Amino acid sequence: MPREPITPSRDRAGWRALDREILRLAGPTLAALVAEPLFLLVDTALVGHLGDTELAGLGIASSILQTAVGLLVFLAYATTPAVARLLGAGDRAGALRAGVHGIWLALAVGVVLLLLGLVFANGAVALFGAGADVAAAASVYLGISVWGLPAMLIVLAATGLLRGLQNTRTPLAIVTAGFAANAGLNALFIYGFGWGIAGSAAGTVVAQWAMAVAFLVIVVRVARGSGAALRPGLAGVTGVAASGGWLLLRTASLRAAMLATVFAGSLLGASGLATLQVALALFSLLAFVLDSLAIAGQALIGHGFGAADVGRVSQVSHRLIRFGLLAGLAIGVVVAALSPVIGRVFSSDNAVLDALPPVLLVMAVGVPISGFVFVLDGVLIGAGDSRYLALSGLVNLAVYLPLLWWATAVGTVFAVWTAFALGYIGIRAVTLGLRVRGTRWIELAAAR
Repeated sequence: MPREPITPSRDRAGWRALDREILRLAGPTLAALVAEPLFLLVDTALVGHLGDTELAGLGIASSILQTAVGLLVFLAYATTPAVARLLGAGDRAGALRAGVHGIWLALAVGVVLLLLGLVFANGAVALFGAGADVAAAASVYLGISVWGLPAMLIVLAATGLLRGLQNTRTPLAIVTAGFAANAGLNALFIYGFGWGIAGSAAGTVVAQWAMAVAFLVIVVRVARGSGAALRPGLAGVTGVAASGGWLLLRTASLRAAMLATVFAGSLLGASGLATLQVALALFSLLAFVLDSLAIAGQALIGHGFGAADVGRVSQVSHRLIRFGLLAGLAIGVVVAALSPVIGRVFSSDNAVLDALPPVLLVMAVGVPISGFVFVLDGVLIGAGDSRYLALSGLVNLAVYLPLLWWATAVGTVFAVWTAFALGYIGIRAVTLGLRVRGTRWIELAAAR
């Protein structure tokens, strides 16, 4: 089992111990976060050899699935701090019960999504206005993939439980094995059995359920070892749902900002949108590094509150901010150094290659701000401050949309990216930074 977190002293050895604790959690989390999108990359690589129609259909279906699952990431984010807080208070059985309630909620939501997907999958595909062949391929993939939605959500919730228990290595092992199984099954079903794009969806669904079963076996074993009940409790499930509701609203505001940015890019013509898509892809990649620190923050901050150790909470938050800024600075230096050449990896279009370097330089400047923002996001989720995150997310969006409208009027991808990377991320830094001034936020969180 994972060892208990170390409470640092104010001397150098204590800070080093805390740094090791953060990296012990963040390292495997980063690897797991990077492994997850490899599912889509494998599907893309294998389906791409079937033809453009199948690849385009995969793009539409994947967009629908990623939106649905992305909005429900609260199943992990609400579970991690709840489990960590109870663990910090010395109630391991209660911590496991909270995590089990999160898994039951995930199963219930997953079944609802499955039923909705079976009824509305074709309608959702039709909203994209694709041609008949592409829409048919997307409908085939989506119609099969929805059967994996309950498994995907169970994996999210169980991952949140284990992270709350300060265990990030087990999720990494399961996700890595799931990725390998996904690759092998897709190749077998697509080409060995000749199922085409349906084989890709079927292989991924099988891999997703295998991961869900692996997580459930581990959770059941650990829960029984601690004497925690496995049956659902209405109060516990509704409690997770209530906390998750605010996190759902927070995530929805983030998704709205991203969609608005893509829409703005679509008004700039093909080369402008292509440039923006490359920038967003790179930004998503670097976000994995910063997200790993945020998730470590959820677990450590929640544990500190559960242990009623205000000093530890303060120390962890300050150390995480330092890590976020330093990681952002290091990534920014790399992005700036590669800005003249990295575009050739993604495009051979001269208009894209000319427009991308200045956009990447703005990204390089903004990444340290992103490090600050992502880490504080994790700190406040760990503190259970989801209501503030949701309401401030609406404020951030209200400030960003007029700024984005101005950038669209300017008519350059440089202006749009500046509005996003410095404007939107900047206002998030302000609203989150104001929340963690002093110790008042710690007192409020401790009182919850």
